[in-house]
Amino acid sequence: MKSLLTFGAVLAAAPSFAQTTPPVTPQAAPPATAPAAPAPVAPPAPQFAPIPAPDYNSDAGWLCRPGRQDACKADQNVTVIAANGKAKIVKFKADPAPLYDCFYVYPTVSLDPTPNSDLNIGDEERNVAAAQAARFTSKCRVFAPLYRQVTLTALRDVMAGKPTAADRKLAYLDVEAAWYNYLKRDNAGRGVVLVGHSQGAGILKQLVAGLIEKDADMKRKLIAAYLIGTNVAVPPGGDVGGDFKSTRLCRSMNQYGCVVTYVSFRADSPPPENSRFGRIADQPGMVAACTNPAALGGGKAVTDAIFSAKGAGLASAPMGDWAAGVAVTTPFVSVPGLISAECVSNGGFNYLAVTVNADPGDPRTDTIVGDVVVNGTVLKDWGLHLIDMPVEMGNLVSLSEYQAAAWRGIPLPAPKR
Repeated sequence: MKSLLTFGAVLAAAPSFAQTTPPVTPQAAPPATAPAAPAPVAPPAPQFAPIPAPDYNSDAGWLCRPGRQDACKADQNVTVIAANGKAKIVKFKADPAPLYDCFYVYPTVSLDPTPNSDLNIGDEERNVAAAQAARFTSKCRVFAPLYRQVTLTALRDVMAGKPTAADRKLAYLDVEAAWYNYLKRDNAGRGVVLVGHSQGAGILKQLVAGLIEKDADMKRKLIAAYLIGTNVAVPPGGDVGGDFKSTRLCRSMNQYGCVVTYVSFRADSPPPENSRFGRIADQPGMVAACTNPAALGGGKAVTDAIFSAKGAGLASAPMGDWAAGVAVTTPFVSVPGLISAECVSNGGFNYLAVTVNADPGDPRTDTIVGDVVVNGTVLKDWGLHLIDMPVEMGNLVSLSEYQAAAWRGIPLPAPKR
């Protein structure tokens, strides 16, 4: 299973794709006798033929839908490796009759050469859905719309200061149309968990703030919104009143109609000053929210991390052996007790600090991959963006079940620790 670097946070950081060149510092006027130098002209953004809008009445408009073989039916079997090095395979079982739904929007993965992606399902879309959404089918029906997302090609151009015709609004309007289609065609009064990462989480944040909060029926259906790998603004010490006017942060497993959000960094490598994650730059007086799915009430907790067996993907260093003498044949790996996480405030940043509980005396790995690596250099400002969801995957799936039960009025007993 491979995964791809996602650049969704750049979208939130950039005020406009049109602003792709730095401001020019004023210079003294040239002497009157000297001819004025012509102003530099930026090359125009490449033009591409319009991409037709998705048809969400057709199954072809969806990456995942219940009742068919697609990306969310990918193999989810896990090799569980205990601290003593003993391994067992746990076979995945989808729920045949889920009681609630999950609406998933995938991150920036498209390798299409156009600024906005086409609607053809490529390996990158299949792989990210298998890694981030398919496991939720053990608890909920998963709906994942295709959308004309801003591509990796466009984001690389933005980061390089090149012009681009990428259209963020187009991507959002596709997801909004899919949401309306789902409500009309499939919902039938069921509760819904919104799940998104990076660009997908940013789009869902806009959907909640601009649409769901303003519609009583939609708001009633919201079990929770998992907005992972994007910044959500809140007042310092507050749970509501930044990006959202009435949707609070989740602080317990039996709370519903709320938001779970975090960006992750290694505990021993906090966000550097240039990081886009964990700080609100465009809303004075606001801070980035952090809620730890493994400990919504606060504090440090061991997480139920579920990793891709082959590592964190093309933008990461390769993963070595998970344990000495253990051959992993499943797509995913669980290493109970190896990962802990805690929401911390440090240097003006709020983020999920991830600790690897290494023990040189046991046969398991003492490190994990997940940093963004370019030309052999770790980009510390990206933190563990590549594994934002894997470090808490089991917790997110379990949390959705607890919140859905509370939404139905039959809360589940607290889990044993």
